[in-house]
Amino acid sequence: MAVLILAMLAIGIGMVATVSSRYLTLVSWHRPIGIAILVLAVIRLWNRFLNPAPALPASVPPAQRLAAMASQWLLYGLMFAMPLIGWGMLSAAGYPIVLFGSLQLPPILPHDPYLFAWLREAHTVGAFLFFAVVVLHIAAALFHGLIRRDGVLSSMTTGRPG
Repeated sequence: MAVLILAMLAIGIGMVATVSSRYLTLVSWHRPIGIAILVLAVIRLWNRFLNPAPALPASVPPAQRLAAMASQWLLYGLMFAMPLIGWGMLSAAGYPIVLFGSLQLPPILPHDPYLFAWLREAHTVGAFLFFAVVVLHIAAALFHGLIRRDGVLSSMTTGRPG
């Protein structure tokens, strides 16, 4: 999922930074990857429900524990919210949500230009927030792996206590 999320952020940046013919190619990748992230987020959350994350080492300070929990919930929230906002945004714009070839998703919201504008802004803000949380998550992983060496990085990458 990390690779998909990083790819999605890069594709999104490319989409808003270009007016070239590559825009349509990027959009054609952005939509199915977003839906894939949504489906995988459902599976991941179900798996997390069945298999709780390994506990943090006792040496992790309370503020870092709180930050870890908050960032995990924020990441999960964004993994659900961003694809749904994008899907709703396209629905409100009246655009088809093409996944592959003739495979399309049904609209989830009525066609409404004002709703589209609001959702487009929400998608943009959400993307910046997602990017920031991902960068902080990577920074925290590197901090734990390279400086504290407390097994948290191993736990994050393998799902098993380090």
